[in-house]
Amino acid sequence: AYDMTQSTEDNAMSFELSARDGASATSEADKAPLLPIHDVPADAASPASSLNVGSSAATNNDTKSRAMQLLFGAGGIYASFLYYGSLQEDVFRYESEDGTKFTHAWYLQVLESLANVIFGTIALIVMGASSNSKNSVGLWWGGTPNLPKKPFVSSGFSQVCSKAFTSLALANGLSFPVATLAKSGKMAPVMLGSLILGGATYGLREYLQVLAIIGGTAILSMSKKKASTSESTPLGVVFILLALVMDGVTGGVQKRLLADMKRVQVTPQPYDLMTYTNLFMMLFALLISFVLGEFSQGIAYCASNPKVFSLIWKFSMCSAIGQSFIFYTVARFDPLVCSTVTTTRKILSVLYSILFKGHSIAGQGWLGLLLAIGGIASEVVHKAMGAGKKKLKSLGSS
Repeated sequence: AYDMTQSTEDNAMSFELSARDGASATSEADKAPLLPIHDVPADAASPASSLNVGSSAATNNDTKSRAMQLLFGAGGIYASFLYYGSLQEDVFRYESEDGTKFTHAWYLQVLESLANVIFGTIALIVMGASSNSKNSVGLWWGGTPNLPKKPFVSSGFSQVCSKAFTSLALANGLSFPVATLAKSGKMAPVMLGSLILGGATYGLREYLQVLAIIGGTAILSMSKKKASTSESTPLGVVFILLALVMDGVTGGVQKRLLADMKRVQVTPQPYDLMTYTNLFMMLFALLISFVLGEFSQGIAYCASNPKVFSLIWKFSMCSAIGQSFIFYTVARFDPLVCSTVTTTRKILSVLYSILFKGHSIAGQGWLGLLLAIGGIASEVVHKAMGAGKKKLKSLGSS
């Protein structure tokens, strides 16, 4: 339950889950035309009576095509989300001429969700316009017919709260590397909830993995050089813990969303998930920002500091484009491949921030960083070994 993609990739993890729950996910995702789709040669292209040379050439072409697809998908995820993380850190480290910083996290979520809604809506319209058959896309504009909207309400609320709390943690002094690593410990609240409410059981490996991530992050958070300008404030820690709690809630909410869709026999397309989830995220963020007075304050701050507004929109577009690359990759490869890419991306984001954003870490901090990264990487290795065993088993039984 905790092997889902993270950070802003969280908005796309509904699709990853649906890809695991049903074979229809791949066929649905293949309809997304905003990213180039490379057709894989069918086995029927090489009849049994063909020469071995022709078969070998077809296999080589297939391998090259798959390699190019992986390079395109993984490269897009790395580029989009590495730049996304860098921009997010720049937004909350920006300081205006009067010394004030951008702290309007709910206003930020309005703009980011709006960008995703616009991008997802355009994708659905293009899908509808490019559809060649009535059965491939149900509505003229590309959306799934009879798609229930109510399940997206709770999903949108939990996700926007998680993202806003993460932003508030950064706005209240938590460093980007610590926040990113802490978000990797999202399996902790999921495991705790499953143990208390679901009666689940976990092995020693799962407990050690969680302890490594949490312990390593704590060591990194408490260890800094005297010259360091970043400091993890108690309020920043509180907000990142709240974000983790909402991550745990989101996992259960999304399972229920997919169950509701299955109950009414509707298979949502990836851009359905992206558009409607972000629509409700935007509405909740808009409401909360108005109540807190952040909406007008955020507009005023961005008007006085155009550079921040430029950073926010670049950051928001990276979010939307990155999710599309996740859809592309999961549609063509095992979800493990996408999970591996997004996990290693997060590690690279942390290292990039430390090396190029002026973070100063003592030796103890590096030890904590290595411990946390080891915990994150162990899950990828475990899943890769599990996938390999399944393939060997299937080959042995065939």
